[in-house]
Amino acid sequence: MATERGLFCGVRRNNAIGSLFTIAFLIFFSSFLALSFLFIGRGPLTPSSIVLADKDESSTDSRGQVIDVSKVSTEDFGPPNVKVLKKNNLSASWKFVGKESTADNVNSSEQLRGKRRENHTVDSVKQDYDVTVKLENEPIQRSKSVDSAVLGKYSLWRKQNENENSDSNVRTIQDQMIMARVYISLAITKKQLDLVHELQNRLRDSQRSLGEATTDAHLHRSAPEMMKAMDLVLSKARERLYSCKLVTEKLRAMLQSADEQVRTLKKQSTFLSQLAAKTIPNGLHCLSMRLTIDYYLLPPKNRKFPRSENLENPNLYHYALFSDNVLAASVVVNSTIMNAKDPEKHVFHLVTDKLNFGAMNMWFLLNPPGKATIHVENVDEFKWLNSSYCPVLRQLESAAMKEYYFKAAEGSSNLKYRNPKYLSMLNHLRFYLPQVYPKLDKILFLDDDIVVQKDLTGLWAVNLNGNVNGAVETCGESFHRFDKYLNFSNPHIAQNFDPNACGWAYGMNIFDLKVWKKKDITGIYHKWQNMNEDRVLWKLGTLPPGLMTFYGLTHPLQKSWHVLGLGYNPSVNQSEIQTAAVIHYNGNMKPWLELAMTTYRAYWTKYINYGHPYIRNCKLSE
Repeated sequence: MATERGLFCGVRRNNAIGSLFTIAFLIFFSSFLALSFLFIGRGPLTPSSIVLADKDESSTDSRGQVIDVSKVSTEDFGPPNVKVLKKNNLSASWKFVGKESTADNVNSSEQLRGKRRENHTVDSVKQDYDVTVKLENEPIQRSKSVDSAVLGKYSLWRKQNENENSDSNVRTIQDQMIMARVYISLAITKKQLDLVHELQNRLRDSQRSLGEATTDAHLHRSAPEMMKAMDLVLSKARERLYSCKLVTEKLRAMLQSADEQVRTLKKQSTFLSQLAAKTIPNGLHCLSMRLTIDYYLLPPKNRKFPRSENLENPNLYHYALFSDNVLAASVVVNSTIMNAKDPEKHVFHLVTDKLNFGAMNMWFLLNPPGKATIHVENVDEFKWLNSSYCPVLRQLESAAMKEYYFKAAEGSSNLKYRNPKYLSMLNHLRFYLPQVYPKLDKILFLDDDIVVQKDLTGLWAVNLNGNVNGAVETCGESFHRFDKYLNFSNPHIAQNFDPNACGWAYGMNIFDLKVWKKKDITGIYHKWQNMNEDRVLWKLGTLPPGLMTFYGLTHPLQKSWHVLGLGYNPSVNQSEIQTAAVIHYNGNMKPWLELAMTTYRAYWTKYINYGHPYIRNCKLSE
């Protein structure tokens, strides 16, 4: 062999006089070392560990030609090791097995390797399964031991905080009902009708027990027993039906269905609230009709209010109130006077339409505001307010505007635009205050859906710093800013206004009429209103044109002067309401409507005398 020849030549070069005995010894010693290495590195060679290579990989010859051999060995750690050796490199001590035995051993080694992999996979799956079963069994065991648990704090599907004041029983029952519906659906698919019947019975019991309750205090006394019974049934259903995949799919389907229902109900709610907001309750209609009839039965000399000399006295406190709602106007006047320090110095300028002119006059003739001055006018008698002078009046009379307001389909986005207030000139009269009251220097504008809770005379002393309008700002982090009201894709808007400018509220505004005239505020309003004939700058209302008209001319007042949101926001801070000078029921939930929020309605009703004959006869009640 080459190694032997190399060693021999090396010895001969180093020692020319070596003997044949030395050479034989070196050959024997090198063979011994090779065999020892194989025994130590791979273990002893046996017939089972030496196999001939497959026919494709080797050639065998009975005459001793070169034969490829596959050596397969296995260790305790690691995959089988296969090596191919040449026969002419092997010593004479190696034993060869026939082809058939070789093929069998190769197949055996492949099977052994596959079996080891399979065992490893089974062990991994078994470990995962054991962990999953343990996690699933824990809530089952808690469910079975519910008798010893503290009722109202246990929930299999929702983790509750340990809070004695939380309504955990209500939430637990609601969770149980959800899971009962899931298991009913699964039981039906698996045809376990006995379980379906039992779950349905417990579901009906839970529904009766819950009723309309939203707190634990309102639950039926049988609720704890119902909860325990439902827990046991759900535990049984879980043991027989539970599948994480199926339960997840069912809950997802229920969530999607609930989401669709919520969207549908939201559309219906929007439509109905808009419809209710623009309707007149029977009681208010009755009150207006009765007052109107009695007013026109009065002799003309009895239809006049006292103290008319105060109407143009700039040294008094003047209020502008534009309304077609008798009861709402009476609350504004009554609440203002009852909280005023010097009622005799207050003058109320009421403007209404011809339909309610008689009723408004009759009410305040029968119920004068103490020593304060009041005067009622009819907007239809303002001859200067015509379509040739007033752009919005011309637009409201156009065929396109009538189609926009009156031909909207139910549920369409412009349904809210069809509220009559957007078609009434009473809503737009606020832009003509100097024309209505030319002799006054300052005036406080009030909406008819507000309640006054404090003396307001301090507003006349506020320094507006050369501005026209004093108002409370309404912007927050990202809402009630100009970009919410105006179309900034229009270049006229984008070039003249800041989209992040802070919005402010109508409802209680102190106006400096001297500066108004100097700045020609009405002319600015006309310019923007003419440009919006096709509603490309803003869609509806008087607030967007107000923001544009008084842009850079509005002085921010302290927020305590005017608190808003009582007509749409159920979470207005109570302390802010208590300390506010004026509270505003802006939104659809007006206090005179049945859909008013009961939490805030008492602030309004306390200024109404429900024992008044007219109110009692029209069946208006708290």
